[in-house]
Amino acid sequence: MCGIAGFYQPAGLSADDSRHDLDGMSASLRHRGPDDCGSWYDDEAGVALGHRRLSILDLSPAGHQPMLSASGRFVLTFNGEIYNHLELRKEVEAANAALAWRGHSDTEILLAAFETWGIAATLRKSVGMFAFGLWDRRDRCLTLARDRLGEKPLYYGWQGGTFLFGSELKALRSHRAFRSQIDRSVLVPYFARGYIPAPHCIYQGVHKLPPGTYLEVSAGARTLTPRFYWSLRDAAENGLSQPLEGSDAEAVLQLEAALKRAVLQQSIADVPLGAFLSGGVDSSTIVALMQAQSSGRTKTFTIGFQENEFDESANAAAVARHLGTDHTQLIVTAGEAMSVIPRLSSFYDEPFGDSSAIPTFLVSRLAREHVKVSLSGDGGDELFGGYARYQRTNDIWQSMRRVPLGVRRTLSLGARAAAWRPQARVAHGAARVARYLEADSGAAVYTAQLTQRHDIERLVLEGTRYAESLPDDELRRDDLYSNMMFMDATRYLPDDILVKVDRASMAVGLEGRVPMLDHRVVELAWRLPLRLKVRDRTGKWILREILRKYVPDSVQRPGKRGFGVPIGSWVRGPLKDWAESLLDPTKLRQQGVLDVEMVRTQWDEHLHQDSRHSDRIWHVLAFQAWMASVA
Repeated sequence: MCGIAGFYQPAGLSADDSRHDLDGMSASLRHRGPDDCGSWYDDEAGVALGHRRLSILDLSPAGHQPMLSASGRFVLTFNGEIYNHLELRKEVEAANAALAWRGHSDTEILLAAFETWGIAATLRKSVGMFAFGLWDRRDRCLTLARDRLGEKPLYYGWQGGTFLFGSELKALRSHRAFRSQIDRSVLVPYFARGYIPAPHCIYQGVHKLPPGTYLEVSAGARTLTPRFYWSLRDAAENGLSQPLEGSDAEAVLQLEAALKRAVLQQSIADVPLGAFLSGGVDSSTIVALMQAQSSGRTKTFTIGFQENEFDESANAAAVARHLGTDHTQLIVTAGEAMSVIPRLSSFYDEPFGDSSAIPTFLVSRLAREHVKVSLSGDGGDELFGGYARYQRTNDIWQSMRRVPLGVRRTLSLGARAAAWRPQARVAHGAARVARYLEADSGAAVYTAQLTQRHDIERLVLEGTRYAESLPDDELRRDDLYSNMMFMDATRYLPDDILVKVDRASMAVGLEGRVPMLDHRVVELAWRLPLRLKVRDRTGKWILREILRKYVPDSVQRPGKRGFGVPIGSWVRGPLKDWAESLLDPTKLRQQGVLDVEMVRTQWDEHLHQDSRHSDRIWHVLAFQAWMASVA
C-alpha cells in the first residue's frame, strides 16, 4: 500500500520547479508510504510521477517505484495490491516465455500485463484494490485507474495548464498550480449524508475517479470522461436476472468457498498480517476463515470504551477465545478518543462527518503496533442486507403505499409549512415527514431515511440552488431491498465506509484489506435470492450460516450496535469549548456559508439534551474544523 502523486504539463516541465513541486506532493503522503520514495520525470513530455512506498510484497529494491516496464514503454506509480498477481504472472509467461523478471512484486507483473494485453484487458483480469497513474511514453498518454469497488482513492483535475492527481487532496494542494476554491454545490450532499459523493470534491475543478473506471489524459484533452471496465450496476442487474439455483445449503457452500478464496489471497504478504475483530457477524466470519486456513494463530485487534453502551470488546474477546486467535484488546478512555478529533481534518482533507472515524483510527493504530496489514469485514451489510434501516424503510413504505400518492402529497403541504417554524426540533421532524409523504417509491423513502437533515436548503446559504445535487442511483426494477443495497453499495460504501477505513489505516502506515469486496464475491452475492440474505426480518442470514460452522450461537452476541462513540455527550461536555469556538457566530457570519441563526438554535437545543441533533451538530463541527484547517 502506498501513496501516489503526479502531474502533467503538456507544455513541458521546468526542471527546478517540477522537482520542487513533486517533492512537496510526495512528502505530503509520507504517512501512506514511510518505507521508500521515488520520482520519475520526462521534462520534454511534461510528466512527473511520484511514489511513497509501504512495502508489503517484494521488500527488495526490485519493488521500487515509479517502475518502468521491461521495454521501457510504460512508467507506473501504483497504490494497492493485485491479489491474483501470481496467476497473472503465469499467464504473462505463457504469452511471453522470453520475459526476464527483476523481482516478484505485483507492480512488475502489472506492467508486463499492460504490455501483453493492454490496459483495459489487464484491468478486467486483475483482482485487487488499487489506484494508479500510468504514463505511456510511446503514445504520450497518461492513464489513471481505480479498483472496482473504490477501496483505494484517487483525486484528479486540471488546474490551469497543469493536470494533477494523487491519493489524497493534500498532494494536489502541495502543487503551486492548485487553486483552493470551494465548490459550494457539494455542501448540500455533505450535510445530507456527512460525506461528499464521488465524482465530486470539496474543491472546484477536482474530482474523485469513480470506482471501476479508468481515465485517459493527453495533450489538449481538457474534457475528461472516465470509462468503466467493470460496473456494479451490471453486476447487480446480471445477478438479479440470473439468480443462483439449488438448495440453501448449496448456496452456503458456494459463498463460503468464494469467501475462503478471497481471504486466502488477501492473506498473502511478506510482512506481519492480522485482522480487525469487532465481534459482529462480518468481522467474525472473516477471522474464522483466516484462522481455518492458517497454520498459526491469526492476530486480531479490537478496542473498547469505558462507556458500557458503546463497548463491545467482550463480544470480540469471546469470538477470539473460541477461534484461538492471538487477540489484542485496548480499552480506550474518553480522553484518548477525543485527542484524535483535532487531527481528523488532516486525515480526510475534506469535510467528513462520520464520527466512527475516531474508533477506526484507534483500532488501526493499535493494529499497526503489531502488524503491517489488517483484514476487515466491511461490505457485509451492503451485500447481504444487514442494515436495520432496510427493514424499517420497508415497513414505512408498505404502510404508506396504501394511501394514494395525491392524498399523501396534499398532506405533505401541511408538514412543509411546519418545517419553516423556528424551532429546530419541530422543523426537522416536519420536513422528514413531508419527504416521506411525497415519495413515489420505496427507494425515495429510503433516500429520505438516509438524509441526516431535511433543512439543508435553509442551512446552506443559497442551498436551494443545489437541492438536487445528490441523486440516488437506483436499479431498474421494483425490488426495494435490492435498490437499498445497491444505493448503499454505490454511495455509502465507497464514499463513507471505505474512505474512513483507508484514511484511518493509512494515517498510521497500515494496509487495510477487505475480502468481502473481492469482485467475485460481490458478483456472487448479487445472484443470491433475497431469502438467503433476509429471513425472519433479520439480514445476513447466509453469513450467519457460514459463521455458525466456526462459532456457535452461544459464543456469538446478538444485537451488535455498530462502531460508534458518544459524540453527542462529548461535544456537550468535555469538547464544549472546542465546539463553541468553531460555532462562534462572528466566525460563521464572516465565512458566509451557513445560516448562523439555524446553527446556533440547533446547538442550543443540543446543549439542552436534544439528542436528535447529535449527528447534525457533528457534521457542522466537522465542516467548521475543516474550514479552520485550510484557512
